[in-house]
Amino acid sequence: MINANLKDFLEIPYDKLEEMNLKAKENAEKKSEAQLEKEYITWLKKEKRVKAVTLCFSDIEGRLHMLDYDKKFLLDSLSNLTFDGSSIRGFTPQHESDLRLEVDWASIRWMPADVFGPGKVMFFATVLNRDRTPYISDFRGRLRAYTAELKKKEGLTAYAAPEIEGFVIDGENSEQDFDPNVGFKLISSGGYFHSLPMDPLRIFIDASAEAQRALGFKNEKDHPEVAPSQFEMNFSYAEVVRAADNVQLYKLVCRQVARNMGLTASFLPKPLMGINGSGMHTNFSLGKGGKNIFYDPKGGEGLSKTAWDFILKLLNHAPEICLILNSSVNAYRRLDPHFEAPNQIKVSAIDRGSMIRIPVGNERTARIELRSVAPDANPYLVLFTMLKVGMEGKRLAKDESKRDRVRYLSDNIYDAIALMKSSKFIADALGEESKEKFIKFKQAAADRSPKALGTTVKRSEIIYHHEVTNQLLWNNF
Repeated sequence: MINANLKDFLEIPYDKLEEMNLKAKENAEKKSEAQLEKEYITWLKKEKRVKAVTLCFSDIEGRLHMLDYDKKFLLDSLSNLTFDGSSIRGFTPQHESDLRLEVDWASIRWMPADVFGPGKVMFFATVLNRDRTPYISDFRGRLRAYTAELKKKEGLTAYAAPEIEGFVIDGENSEQDFDPNVGFKLISSGGYFHSLPMDPLRIFIDASAEAQRALGFKNEKDHPEVAPSQFEMNFSYAEVVRAADNVQLYKLVCRQVARNMGLTASFLPKPLMGINGSGMHTNFSLGKGGKNIFYDPKGGEGLSKTAWDFILKLLNHAPEICLILNSSVNAYRRLDPHFEAPNQIKVSAIDRGSMIRIPVGNERTARIELRSVAPDANPYLVLFTMLKVGMEGKRLAKDESKRDRVRYLSDNIYDAIALMKSSKFIADALGEESKEKFIKFKQAAADRSPKALGTTVKRSEIIYHHEVTNQLLWNNF
C-alpha cells in the first residue's frame, strides 16, 4: 500500500501567517537590504519544507507575472536570475530579450497554502537590464527608487491605501467567454451592506478577507458594495510600494478564491451597464519625521499647504494623466455622471463627482482621495505618476476674475490617448520610451473596439482587455 503522506511541504495556520507577515513588515522598516537578504537566505536554507520560491513582477500595463523557482536553484543563482523579456507585453523586443530579476528581500510574504498551494514563499522582484541597470518599464522598481530618493533628500515617506472594488461573476473564465447577447450573470442581487451571511458573495468576501489578513494586509472592513454582486475589502495604509504590492495580491487572492468556488472575480471597471461601476479610490498622504504633513487643523478642510499644493498640481495635470488612471476601453464607461462618476476635474469634501475628495480626517488620517482611478490600472504606475505630479508638476492657475468652469476627464480612451501623447510633462516623468510603449498598447486595445462606446458592453472591450487577454485571443483578431 502506498503511503499517502509522502509529501511534507510547508503549511502555516492563518493566525501564525498573519503574525509572520506583520513581523516581516516591521523587519523591512528597521533593517537594511543586506541584513534582510542574509536573514531570509539563512531561513530558506534551513527550512526544508519550502519547495518553491515565487518571484513576482508587473508589466507596464499592470499585469502580475509570477515565476516559481526551485529553492536550491534560486539560492545558487541569485546573481543570475534571467527571463525572456520579449515574452512579456510591454517589455523588450525580441532582438534584446534577456532581462534580469533581483529579489526585493523586504517584500517577503508567507502564503496561505489553501489558496496558493503548500510549500511556497513569495517575494516581489525588481527588473534589471542585462547590465544590471534599472529597467525603464518596471514601474515597481522606479517607484521604489523614487521613494528612496525622496526619503534620502527630503525625509519624505509617501503612504497610500487603495480601495479596490470588483464584481463576482458566475462561472470560471467568464471574461474570456463573454457573450454580449447574454452578458455577465451575477451571483447576488444584494447590495450595499445587506447581502445575506451565507450568500455566495458573502462566502467569497469572507474567504478572500481571511487570506488577505493572513498576508498582513491589516484589513479594516469587508463588505458588499452598492451594485449587486460587487465587493470591496479595505485594508490599512502602507508605504506606497507595499500598498501597490497589496493591490496586486488583493486581486490575485480574489481571482483564486473565486475560481476555487467556480466563479470569476472581475476588476473590469464597468462590466454591466445600468449599475455602478468599480473604482480604486486611492487615499494618499505624505509623512516626514513621523508626522502626517498633509494635516493642518487651521488649513482649508484640515489640510496643509503641502497637501493643497499637491491637489492643485494633480488637478492641473489631470487631462494628461487620465489614461494612466483609466487605462482600458471599458474604464470610460465608468466615467458616467449618472453613477457617482468621479469625472469632474475639481476637489471637494462632499461632492463624489469630483476626481479628488477630501475625507474627514485628523492628525493621523488626514489625506486626499483620488477617486478617478479604475481597478484595472497599474498601481505602481498610478502611484509613481501621482508622486511625480505632486512633487514636480505645475499648480493649477486660477483666474479670480472669471467664474469657475467645470472641466471633465476624457469620456473615451481615444481622447485620453491624444492628451497623454501630446504631454511633455508625461514624457519627462515616465521617459519617452515608456510613454510611447504604454500608448502603443492602449491604442492597440482601442483599435479593437468601436470608437463610440454606446449603451451595450462590447465583446472586444472585454476579451482584449489587458488583464483578460491571452495570446490566442489577440491572434484571432
